[in-house]
Amino acid sequence: MTAKKRELSGVLTPMVTPFKDDRVLFHGLIDNVEKMNGTGLAGYFVLGTNGEYKSLSVAERFEVLRAVVKYRAKDKVVMAGMGFESTKETIDMVLRAADEGADMASLLMPHFFAKKMTAEVLAGYILAVADASPIPVLLYNNPSVAAAVTIKADLIDRVKDHPNVIGLKDSSTETYQQNLEAAKGKMCVLAGSANYFLDLLKRGGTGGVLSLANVFPDACAKLYILFKEGKTQEAEALNAELVGLNKEVSGSFGVAGVKAAMDLYGFCGGVPRRPLLPLTPEQLETLKASLGKSKFAAR
Repeated sequence: MTAKKRELSGVLTPMVTPFKDDRVLFHGLIDNVEKMNGTGLAGYFVLGTNGEYKSLSVAERFEVLRAVVKYRAKDKVVMAGMGFESTKETIDMVLRAADEGADMASLLMPHFFAKKMTAEVLAGYILAVADASPIPVLLYNNPSVAAAVTIKADLIDRVKDHPNVIGLKDSSTETYQQNLEAAKGKMCVLAGSANYFLDLLKRGGTGGVLSLANVFPDACAKLYILFKEGKTQEAEALNAELVGLNKEVSGSFGVAGVKAAMDLYGFCGGVPRRPLLPLTPEQLETLKASLGKSKFAAR
């Protein structure tokens, strides 16, 4: 890391946005933050995929961000998802997020004109935002929700020397290893899934943004601590349990599964915003049975 760059490490929760009848349950969101403040999490990623940010109006996005910033503990960082389709709107919104107290901004790549999103075009977008942003910028690689627009090593090579581009959240099993290599010494890299979180740490990554941390924040944070303390055997055992749980929760049911599991474990998950559907009664029973069988979840 260069001296100018801030490093982001540890586990962040990609905060869900609880809904009921398509309205944001702000009391539930605040309750989640206050409960998670007492855990070993490094902070909160607000307005990402788990936050259903594309289903929120811009006004709602900033209300959600404002609530998390207001109620987060002093030692928790807040990263705000501020990727928009145009460079201009992204800059405008990043400036606003900074004014609202976000510590850093995450950029999902523009993807409406997916075929035109070359490494050159995306690099221009990232560098322009990083130049204008008063807060550090992290890239968000999630081709599954970005019309297959993918951050690859050639793009990282174009932007990694910018002092305000500090990291990457990689939610692609196909790219994280190559992107880690390209980013080495220049940008921190965080796993976007519990499935390869430990592997990423072993390869030099600095943390993770894990949907399962919405349900089991302490356990996800503990895995990072065990790794940092060199307790390999304990880390491997806990990792196996978390990977198994992850497959049963978000792997099988997506955001609706994460929210349902949160409700089962004392958080406010609520339901997704339409047109996304909540779990059916049958799916909920399947989820309960899977979680009930887990040695970890039963503790």
